Amino acid sequence: MKRRPWFLFTTLVFGFAFFYVPILSMIVYSFNESRLATVWGGFSTKWYVSLLSNRQVGAALMLSLQIAVISASVATILGTMAGIALARYTRFKGRLLFSGLVTAPLVMPEVITGISALMLFILMADWIGWPGQRGFTTITLAHITFSMVFVTTIVQARMMQADRAIEEAAMDLGSRPWQVLWDITLPTIFPAILSGWLLAFTISLDDVVITSFTTGPGNTTLPLLIWSKVKLGVTPDINALATLTVLVVGTGVVIAGILLNRAEARRIRDERMAYRSHD
Repeated sequence: MKRRPWFLFTTLVFGFAFFYVPILSMIVYSFNESRLATVWGGFSTKWYVSLLSNRQVGAALMLSLQIAVISASVATILGTMAGIALARYTRFKGRLLFSGLVTAPLVMPEVITGISALMLFILMADWIGWPGQRGFTTITLAHITFSMVFVTTIVQARMMQADRAIEEAAMDLGSRPWQVLWDITLPTIFPAILSGWLLAFTISLDDVVITSFTTGPGNTTLPLLIWSKVKLGVTPDINALATLTVLVVGTGVVIAGILLNRAEARRIRDERMAYRSHD
């Protein structure tokens, strides 16, 4: 039975509308003059002005960015190592257990992960006296543990698709393993590494559940601040803050897309040149 184009088009329109109409309405109401978020009182940018002068929001944003950058960078390093090990070394003792431990947080609810991290930090404080107070360090460690799983999965999938013959040819020509890793493997999987870093950064910057279990007094991240404000009712300053977040994230996605396309084009060009020189 032939599908009707109008049905597919209508489904596509409703799908995009379901996701993006609420975002567009939030952006529009961020310029609302009225203090009531759902009552239009005229166009105004006063909420953006007040938001930029809000020290509490600035401090929460800086804390979230610091945690996200550090946790994403460390998670990318560890996840890349784990992904390469799982893709290239298929036979080593304990591989099944290691693979299970790496992928377990993917199917585990965030509440369980948050409670587990909280219990770990409490026991460590009782046994060795660290951490004395939960805050920046405990949040960062919890985010690293959770986000590195996504990096591992992305890097492993990319490594499984990579042509191993190029690495073997380089080693046959006298390259050392670390040279092959640095000159061939890492450039080949760089788009996956960058994608993993961006995903880990986004997950850390957006997390509420795990952060709420591992944070302490005086360490309020931006998602926790927004959550505490929303419980009292949505106001135009929250819409303004969310609009700026969407703008920053959208800009980052566009830049990342450009970098990934350039890296993929460079990789394909290098592979073609390598095959031509080999022939």
